[in-house]
Amino acid sequence: MPAKGIERVRRGYRVAVAEIAGGTTEQAVYEILSQVGAMANLMAPMDTSTLVNSQYAPQIEQRDGKTTGSIGYTAEYAAAVHDAPGTLRGMPRDPNDPSRGDFWDPNAEPGFLTKGGDQVQPAVPAILKRHYQV
Repeated sequence: MPAKGIERVRRGYRVAVAEIAGGTTEQAVYEILSQVGAMANLMAPMDTSTLVNSQYAPQIEQRDGKTTGSIGYTAEYAAAVHDAPGTLRGMPRDPNDPSRGDFWDPNAEPGFLTKGGDQVQPAVPAILKRHYQV
């Protein structure tokens, strides 16, 4: 006796795979990267807000069945600031002009983008669960 409904199951499977591979995964990656960006901005050193305002929206790419994304800053000096050791923390930017504040604000952290990712990492399973409704 032949099984009934096989074609319906195959069709449903194809629809589910397309949904996961397409919009659902992109939305999940976008949400994760958005949260990383928000955390990074809280830890980025700020003088004129140029660095923080240069953060670009999450960029999502699909290639060879994989979804990847990135977030970062377009300010020319962003990488140098990110990789700086933070040794100037608490020192005045300009000893003759105290209104300029100190290097490395109290909330600023070297490696702010990496640390933003580290702080969001524990929330990733919950984000994925919510998007895939597992």
